[in-house]
Amino acid sequence: MSEQDKNKEAAPATGRSPQLRFDHKVIMGLIEPNSKVLDLGCGDGTLLSRLIQEKGCHGTGIEIDEKAIYQCVAKGLTVSHGDIDSGLADYSNKRFDYVILHESLQQVLNPRRVILESLRVGKKVIVGIPNFCHSWARLQIFFWGRVPVTKELPYQWYDTPNLRFLSLKDFRYFCRGEKIKILKEVGIVGNRAVRFRRNLFSNVGIYLLEK
Repeated sequence: MSEQDKNKEAAPATGRSPQLRFDHKVIMGLIEPNSKVLDLGCGDGTLLSRLIQEKGCHGTGIEIDEKAIYQCVAKGLTVSHGDIDSGLADYSNKRFDYVILHESLQQVLNPRRVILESLRVGKKVIVGIPNFCHSWARLQIFFWGRVPVTKELPYQWYDTPNLRFLSLKDFRYFCRGEKIKILKEVGIVGNRAVRFRRNLFSNVGIYLLEK
């Protein structure tokens, strides 16, 4: 998972629910209450747990990191230990209302197959991707001639878990070629949505898809 996903949301001393990450807030806003949700690469289960608690969703997840699975179990979540690339074969068509693939797509071996399988088992799919072509990354390449390192992409070339490097524009072209409907696109930088030239100014793109 990305560095952002590894950072836990620390609960305030008052005992109230931890502050919701902005990208998670966007995703929760795309999901109808009481939906059946499958979270692929669910990490420590923070998003899945909030969906269950706050929107009454019936949720399950798939995660490959055993430590993260223990954290999910501690939250009372149902999570399977599996690889996203091959973990959807046993699910029937349209079993879930939503399949979430957030901060995981760039790390799978066959992203096309994973997206199409997600659209098979889910009525709608939410995909969240880091934008490797946002403005700060472009400036680092132009002025320093090196692979960019940013808060959202903190890895060096030799230790990155990312296998795919794509932009928001790349993902739009992919969806067009596969005849996948983009129902909504949200570009994010920091804690706000980007309204203008998302491919240039967004660090993250979140998409609601249907096929």
